[in-house]
Amino acid sequence: MQIAVAYSEPAQQVWLRIDVPEDCTVQDAIERSGILRQFPEIDLAANKVGVFGKLAKLDAGLKPGDRVEIYRAIIADPATVPRRRIGDDDDDD
Repeated sequence: MQIAVAYSEPAQQVWLRIDVPEDCTVQDAIERSGILRQFPEIDLAANKVGVFGKLAKLDAGLKPGDRVEIYRAIIADPATVPRRRIGDDDDDD
């Protein structure tokens, strides 16, 4: 079956489509994708993972078409970061 594995950093986003066996787990898919070699800073013991935006366990089974996502730690508290409104950064006044 075909699934996708996604990981994002501020400067780079990776989306890999891979074929996996029918009994594949989230962890199996991440390991088979090769993303751990590409991003050695990913620690599956520390990073949360999910499927289509919902947290998942590493041993969760996958279905065809699923998107496995590897989340990184938030470095800024969204409640303390001022929101920018559309037009705030326009210099064309």
